[in-house]
Amino acid sequence: MSRLQTGTVTTLIREIDLDEVVPMALGGVPEGSVVLDIPEDVPMVAVDPGLLERTVANIVENAVKYSPWDEQVLVSASAIADRVEVRVVDRGPGVPDDAKDRIFAPFQRYGDAPRGAGVGLGLAVARGFAEAMGGTLAAEDTPGGGFTMVLTLRSAAGHPPARPDLPATATS
Repeated sequence: MSRLQTGTVTTLIREIDLDEVVPMALGGVPEGSVVLDIPEDVPMVAVDPGLLERTVANIVENAVKYSPWDEQVLVSASAIADRVEVRVVDRGPGVPDDAKDRIFAPFQRYGDAPRGAGVGLGLAVARGFAEAMGGTLAAEDTPGGGFTMVLTLRSAAGHPPARPDLPATATS
């Protein structure tokens, strides 16, 4: 978090398919708690794969934590102009409009999260990593009830190809 606050996060941007990173980000949630919908025709994205994995992991872990035990979280992707949107949709209690920006502040947890539920850095780190990669992370209501996190990333189309001699980072 301190590296994000001081603007010293180093990114190693390269072109990658979402289906190479997103499934790896699900390691911290119970099997069967997430449904993936990433169509094959979604363009590659220009991201730091390690930062993207941690970003998606933080968002999905949060969604699973606040979802009803019998509801799956949906992770979907779609292309919009020169961007790719990754949506993480849950059917939990949601967040009131006046609290949507506060949930991204460090050391914040919405509502009555139980002790041991974390220190409230997950969404702050996720937004910071998204912005470090040239993307955005926003919160919105899920139609019919729940909460949706919208991660917007740069499409790799028109982005210079990654240099193959540079290794990818695995920053967390």
